[in-house]
Amino acid sequence: MVSDAMLPDAVYRDLVSTLFTMATPIMAFGLLYLLVGTLIYLKWQDPLIAALTGSAMLVTIARVWLIKAYSAAGRTDQDIASLKVWEGRYAFLTYISALLLAGLHIRALSAHEPLVHIGTISLIFTFGSGIVSRNASRPRLCLISLLLVVGPTAIAMLTHAASGADELPHPEFFVLQAFLLVAVTLMSLQSVRHLYISSVEHLTTKHDLATLARYDPLTGLPNRLLLRETFQANVQSSAADEQMAVHYLDLDGFKAVNDRYGHPAGDAMLREVARRLQIMIRAEDVACRLGGDEFLLLQCQVRHQDQADLLARRIIKQLSEPYLIDGVEMRITASVGIAMSPEFGLELERLMAFADTALYRSKAKGKAQVHFCTTEDLRQSGQAVA
Repeated sequence: MVSDAMLPDAVYRDLVSTLFTMATPIMAFGLLYLLVGTLIYLKWQDPLIAALTGSAMLVTIARVWLIKAYSAAGRTDQDIASLKVWEGRYAFLTYISALLLAGLHIRALSAHEPLVHIGTISLIFTFGSGIVSRNASRPRLCLISLLLVVGPTAIAMLTHAASGADELPHPEFFVLQAFLLVAVTLMSLQSVRHLYISSVEHLTTKHDLATLARYDPLTGLPNRLLLRETFQANVQSSAADEQMAVHYLDLDGFKAVNDRYGHPAGDAMLREVARRLQIMIRAEDVACRLGGDEFLLLQCQVRHQDQADLLARRIIKQLSEPYLIDGVEMRITASVGIAMSPEFGLELERLMAFADTALYRSKAKGKAQVHFCTTEDLRQSGQAVA
């Protein structure tokens, strides 16, 4: 079985999140416990039954409150360490529920009341099936919960059967029941193992596909899809006095490197370019590979055009530094074209086209140049501002 330490963070987040979608089943089981416990108390007037039932209700309320508190805290947006704390709290309350359920059944064995016995053993099977169906994503939680409820219950049944106070076949039926309970538990744990492995495989595949859909496989940079999603999110969240700068980058001299040293060297250079870009940008910015030796950088929260100019010149400087690939020093430069938003609109595709036009003007000046898109550039190229 896959260890949590080996799981990708995204998969772990999804597995834990399933625990905190179970408020309704938890409340339903709490009501069933309340019903059975109340009926037993009305029949026996046993203060221990009342204490067990009251405690179970408090734990049920705590479990539902925990789910709501988890949602209020940000759900899966929290860091992994915080999620592990939430999972630990959930597990602890589940274990208490299991022990309270075992206690109710053990107390019910003190009297020879078949209907009472049926009620409490039915609760145990209901609890077990719920644990398997709802919490299979956390196999350790399932294992410990089932052991806590089934272990004491089975021991109590066997002890009752061994007392010898009952006529045959009464003890034998308790032995059979204990055996069936243990057997069903073992089969349930096998189901948990199967469901967990299937869930991990499914979620891993889902996140791998999501990564492939949003990231360039060569450089690891975001691709157009993730760039578009980030752009739209920033359009909606940007302040009135904030702009965005779309930097269109082209590597000068890259084709010569590819032709002279081969595609493996060219690929290594592209990966190093991506690494340098990632180092230079802020967390809110996005560097994207469009294809070949073309990159695009989305600079967010720009207060003044000079900020975009400063970043573009830093990019040119850093990308013009030597590259040591397979022991060989290689050099390239970069040209940058920039289109500002909202000055030139709020549509990413048009901004990219305008930045590409600016890049053409930049390369016309020579290598390692930067140029901002202007209305005159668009007029000469036959384009129109939105």
